[in-house]
This record gives sequence, structure tokens and C-alpha cells, in this order.
Amino acid sequence: MPSDMIEKFKEERERLNRIVMQYGDLEIKRFYSLDSQVYREGALPRKTKELLGLVASLVLRCDDCIKYHIIRCHEEGVTSAELEEALAIGLVVGGSITIPHLRRAFEAWDELQKE
Repeated sequence: MPSDMIEKFKEERERLNRIVMQYGDLEIKRFYSLDSQVYREGALPRKTKELLGLVASLVLRCDDCIKYHIIRCHEEGVTSAELEEALAIGLVVGGSITIPHLRRAFEAWDELQKE
């Protein structure tokens, strides 16, 4: 695995989001806005919301979403123990079909921990 997997992901995500915004109509832009608004500090802290997003992404088996939430969890100060517990919930809810995605989630986390 290249050690710059996270940086490449961030760059590609930013580049692709710029393209989407060039073509996106009001509905697409509203969805993007809503997505960012729900992760703001509120009754639940951002850290908890990112863990919720991570678990949902694992269950839905979206590797890009998983990687994004892994990065955000790291930025929000999630510990390895907290991450492991959250991912265990996703594994129980999603079943063994989520194992390949679980592997990639821990791979991304491992890279972030080495920074």
C-alpha cells in the first residue's frame, strides 16, 4: 500500500467535488450543503457524528465514504479503541460481507496513525 493513500484520496475527492459543483444544479448543491450541516456540532458532538457516519458507511459498504469518515474521525480525535468499538458495531449490523471494507478502514486508520 502506498503510504500516501490518504493524500491521494483527499486530492481526488476535492478535484471530483469541484467538477460536480460545475455541473450540479440546485438540488445537488442543496444535498451537499445538507450533508455538511448534519455533521456540525449539536446535541451530539462532531466526533460522535463522524463515528455514526463511519458505521453507516461500513454497513452500506461505501469505501470512499468509509475513508472520508476515517479521516474525519482522526481529525476529531477519535481514539483507536473508540474506532474499533464503532467498527465492531458496523460489522455486527452489516455482517461478514463488510469484512473487506473493514480491512480497508483499518488500513486507512493505520496510515493516519503513522503520520
